[in-house]
Amino acid sequence: MKRIGLILLCMVSVLALVAGCGGQKSGDSGGGKAVKKIAVVRNLQSGDHTQQFLDGCVSEGKKFGYQVDTFVTDGIDSKCQETVAQCISKGYDGIIVSHGQLSYSYDMLMPAVEKGMKVVTFDTLPMKGGDPNGDLLPGVTSTAQDDKALAELSLGQMMKEFEAKGGVYPVKVLKTFMGPGVPPLDRRNQVYMKLEQEGRIKTVYTISPSDPSNARGDETTKAAAILPTIAAGDVDGIWGAYDELAKGVLQALNDAHRTDIPMYTIDISNDDIQLMVTNRDVWKSTAAVDPKLIGIVDMRLMAMKLNGIDTPDYYNLKANSILTTQLSEGTKMTDLSGIIPDWGNAEDPETSFYTDQVRALYVNP
Repeated sequence: MKRIGLILLCMVSVLALVAGCGGQKSGDSGGGKAVKKIAVVRNLQSGDHTQQFLDGCVSEGKKFGYQVDTFVTDGIDSKCQETVAQCISKGYDGIIVSHGQLSYSYDMLMPAVEKGMKVVTFDTLPMKGGDPNGDLLPGVTSTAQDDKALAELSLGQMMKEFEAKGGVYPVKVLKTFMGPGVPPLDRRNQVYMKLEQEGRIKTVYTISPSDPSNARGDETTKAAAILPTIAAGDVDGIWGAYDELAKGVLQALNDAHRTDIPMYTIDISNDDIQLMVTNRDVWKSTAAVDPKLIGIVDMRLMAMKLNGIDTPDYYNLKANSILTTQLSEGTKMTDLSGIIPDWGNAEDPETSFYTDQVRALYVNP
């Protein structure tokens, strides 16, 4: 009996050894390291801009060997907060949040930090008390497009063309805006307000959506109501602090067969490019950052955090100006790297964290 017991014990030991050395557990990498899980929550509506941002996060996450799950909350703030709370409860190692509102982002993300999750945000300022001048939630890196530069490029092009036509300041502007409380738009508006205080621009009309979830349609309705009151020469230019707002105004202009007011915007998408090309007389330029590059940079910062590498509290991505004259029918976002210098350059160590430290973390280069 003792001999049989000894044989059985040896068999169990061998089986245990085989089991321990053979398979791969769920959520386990080939090297025996648990796969890091990253949640990406995008609080904007679906569209090619959102998709490219998510593609940047996912493609870069794969290089690090991460499991990346994406969630789009359509600009519905309650849905964003609920989704983030669910991600925190599901045991993700890190979370990237895009376009959370200033008023609630600190409280929304505090449980993630307290739980030990790594947090990177884009166009989301988790500031204590919802105060834009308050303290950033410790441990978070907040990324953004360089909104000051974006506004300067956009408004600068408006003023340049106004001067070229012999205009006398101030430039009379129809302004599309949403806020306050939307951090990127608030930063852009600071540049606008400074120019207005200097007497270089004058706001004739401001159109803001009442329903952020239908911002474009709402802007069309409101612009259509005031366009009949605007005679030729009453407005020198339209400034779109956000492209989706400006596209609503563009639709109203087209419906009214108006091509006398030039438009200058911020942000870019494939839809924007086609509308710029087909409305050259109106849509003159935009200023933007490659959304895929934003996703790539955010995921690199996440990898750095997960591996104990120091990251900045804040990081701004370089802005670019895009003139309609640089575009042609059929131009896509993926073509801009061959048109706009440095567009989407993900291999610049200074502007995209493409460093030896980051490359050393790749498992699937």
